Amino acid sequence: MDKTIIKNIKEKLGYKNDLEVPKIKKIVLNIGAGRLSQQSGFEDRILPEIIKDFSLISGQKPSICKAKKSIAGFKIREGQIIGLKITLRKKRMDDFFKKLINVVIPRLRDFKGLDLRSVDSGGNLTIGFKDQMVFPEINPETSKVDFGLEISIVSNIKNKEKAIEFYRILGVPLKKN
Repeated sequence: MDKTIIKNIKEKLGYKNDLEVPKIKKIVLNIGAGRLSQQSGFEDRILPEIIKDFSLISGQKPSICKAKKSIAGFKIREGQIIGLKITLRKKRMDDFFKKLINVVIPRLRDFKGLDLRSVDSGGNLTIGFKDQMVFPEINPETSKVDFGLEISIVSNIKNKEKAIEFYRILGVPLKKN
C-alpha cells in the first residue's frame, strides 16, 4: 500500500500509528473440481487445462488438493483430486488485487457492487466467480474447460464494520447499506 492509502485509512478508521493500520495478509484462490472430476479422462485431459488457465490467472502454479478419506454420499474416494488452491502473498498479492479491482470486477455483466455479506465477521472478503472468462488472460476461443473459482482476501481486521470501511478505502466496490 502506498502512503496516501495508509493516510486515508488512519484518518477514517482512527489509527494513530502507521504500524497499527490493517493490511491484507494473503489472497487465496480456490477451485473445486466437483462434477468435473467425475468425467472420464479428468486427470489426462481436463485437469491440465484447468491448471494451465488457473496458472495464467494467478501467475503461480496451483497445488492439488486430494480427498483425505472416502465419502460415499458425495462419490468421493480417498486420494481423488477434489480441488486446486493458490495462496498469493507480497508482490504477487498486490498485483493480483489491483488487477481484480481495476480490470476483472468492471468486466462483470450487470455488476452493481459486492454484497456486504461477502465480508465475514473475521474481516475476510470472499468473492465467487461462475466462470474464469472475466479474467483478461483467458482467451475464450482457446479455453477448453469452464470452471468457477473463489477468491478470499484475508486481512488482519477482526471487526466487520471496520473491514467494510477498509475495503471501501482500498477501492473494492461494495454495495451501500
